[in-house]
Amino acid sequence: MPGLAGSVGLAAVAVVVIWKGSEYFEGAARLLSKYYGLPLAIHGAVVVAVGSSFPEISSILISTAVHGEFSLGVGAIVGSAIFNLLVIPALSALFSEELESTRSLVHKDAQFYVISVLVLFVTFALGATYVPGGSNSEAILTPTLVLLPLVTYGIYLFLHQQDASEQVTESSPDVRPIKQWGTLLVSLVVIAIGVEGLIRAALSLGALFDTPTFLWGVTVIAAGTSLPDAFVSVSAARNDDSVTSLTNVLGSNTFNLLVAIPLGVLLAGSATISFLVAVPTMGFLMVATLVFIVFTRTDLELTDVEAYGFLGLYGLFLLWMVLESTQVIETVQGI
Repeated sequence: MPGLAGSVGLAAVAVVVIWKGSEYFEGAARLLSKYYGLPLAIHGAVVVAVGSSFPEISSILISTAVHGEFSLGVGAIVGSAIFNLLVIPALSALFSEELESTRSLVHKDAQFYVISVLVLFVTFALGATYVPGGSNSEAILTPTLVLLPLVTYGIYLFLHQQDASEQVTESSPDVRPIKQWGTLLVSLVVIAIGVEGLIRAALSLGALFDTPTFLWGVTVIAAGTSLPDAFVSVSAARNDDSVTSLTNVLGSNTFNLLVAIPLGVLLAGSATISFLVAVPTMGFLMVATLVFIVFTRTDLELTDVEAYGFLGLYGLFLLWMVLESTQVIETVQGI
């Protein structure tokens, strides 16, 4: 097992690999969306969001199948969702002249995202209450149970398909689709390799500091796997494309909660998650979601002051997780 320097170095290299893979993915996805004439909202909420969520999918699949650490993957997903909501919009606002929101984003994409958080929470509650072996402290997730979030995501795709059918967007025939599809697939492989390195670094850090893997999942892996979302959103914001910047965040989070976690359960056959940890962390996720909705709806613009407020709230979340995991405070049972 590598020492501290080796673990930190491995994490740094893994982040760079994920970053480069994300750059290639973003370029290929943008050209393919132009080739097929997809509207900006669909491009941001579905195409870019699903692709930039690949690190999160990889984290839960690799941590479950290779390392037998389903809770590590779930921690990464929830931590990534909080990172996406608070850090990415803040960076997008600070690195662009103006980050504008829309009523459609607040009243449609954001509200459906709230539904996705509630659906996942209900799924956890059902796993703790109605699945044999579940208890007040542990939720058992089964393939049948996770059909609920998967069906919910199907409804999300249907609604976006309906919106796309009502919009007419010109296609770009100059794009070479086979080349771009090849680039996109290679970029996904590169991202998966980077995620594996990040997971190994997180497990090593957990062993070195004798801390729960959940801490490293919700912090190190979450931040590292959220880099594609950050790069895509900040790049879009700097190009005056606020719609893609913000819909990518909500679409990515919706995909992570409703698809990535169920895929991990389907791969494992069944999975057990600490309900005592899930309740407060998802409670914080809901608070972050409400703050996001309020800030983006106010004057339909995210100001620098609001951006710093996002970063401050994320800092409090990290401090809370560190204090919990080191047992300085014990407001969350089970960490």
